[in-house]
Amino acid sequence: MKEKLESISPLPTHQAPNGEGLQIGPEAIFKELGLLDKLLTPLIVLFMIIGVIIGEFAPRIRDAFDTVRFDSVSVPIAVGLVVMMWPILTKVQYERLPKVFSSSRLWIHLGISFVLNWIIGPFMMLALAWATLPDLPGYRTGVVLVGIARCIAMVMIWNQLARGDGDYCAILVVFNAILQIVLFSPFALLFINVIGGQDTAHVSYRDAAISVLIYLGIPLVAGVVTRYSVWALTSKEFLNKKFLPFFSPLALLGLLYTILVMFAYQGHHIIHNLRPVFRVFVPLILYFTIMFSCTFALMFYLSRREATKDRLFGYDLAVVQAFTASSNNFELAIAVAIAIFGVNSEQALAATIGPLVEVPVLLALTWVALFLKSKLTWRRLDSEPQA
Repeated sequence: MKEKLESISPLPTHQAPNGEGLQIGPEAIFKELGLLDKLLTPLIVLFMIIGVIIGEFAPRIRDAFDTVRFDSVSVPIAVGLVVMMWPILTKVQYERLPKVFSSSRLWIHLGISFVLNWIIGPFMMLALAWATLPDLPGYRTGVVLVGIARCIAMVMIWNQLARGDGDYCAILVVFNAILQIVLFSPFALLFINVIGGQDTAHVSYRDAAISVLIYLGIPLVAGVVTRYSVWALTSKEFLNKKFLPFFSPLALLGLLYTILVMFAYQGHHIIHNLRPVFRVFVPLILYFTIMFSCTFALMFYLSRREATKDRLFGYDLAVVQAFTASSNNFELAIAVAIAIFGVNSEQALAATIGPLVEVPVLLALTWVALFLKSKLTWRRLDSEPQA
């Protein structure tokens, strides 16, 4: 159904006579990665360290970030996220979406994504927050806000790096973004006011909608316009073979810039609140790891048990579902925490810690996914090209 992402060289694909993938060593996977992909892990660590140093020794930068806002949205963070998502959404083959929406596979995966993201995920984070932070209600509330803010942005980066299906990932992101506009506010009231017993949260649909429209709407429109403008002015071959490989690294540069801004913004608070910060690490690491591992295992189990001719499950879609279920819309969680509790509140700090944990954990899980692609025997989807 989809072409391989042009910005990253495809993994070696060897097929057995029965259509099942042969095992490939992790060394071969690393060799096939592009230069930016190989350097991404050390670059992320480096930008985290630089961000913390800036936040600690240049405290005025936090005030500068606070003054540059649109409504409740941080403009410096928004710029990074828009730049990060623009190339990825340019790659989506929108011309194939009518055919995708006509298939039963998509609707089955939308149903799975709904259960994972809006039933299992939020309650999993709620349970972990209460189990690990019973004596830190402020930080616990921030963690809960992260749990009910479902994926939008960075899931597309992790999906790209792990060789997931880009088209399905874009559809699930848009699907969950629409649900987020509707469900984030009532979930916040239920989890914080009713279950948490704190009569403090008031989240409007307007705030959630503005956040989603900025973080997803702008790069989506930019991606569609860029894709079809380049295609119309040149050719599809030029778009796929020349433009996208040149344009794609902008997404990773946007990721690094976003990480730098986030760490610079909260680096001072993190250093001076190390004990509760490390406490907050626990539920977040558990959440990302459990949601990814269980979803990935479920998709592999379903792919091995499936007996239908038109295969519904495979590695490409296992990656999409696993990263969608384990990622969160930290931009919205941070914006809501700041708007309700204040920029220097424990809730805002805990919400900010969310992406600081999510980035290295999910980056590590991309390597786990690539390793499992080579070590597990995956049945090929009928829509995948034959070797």
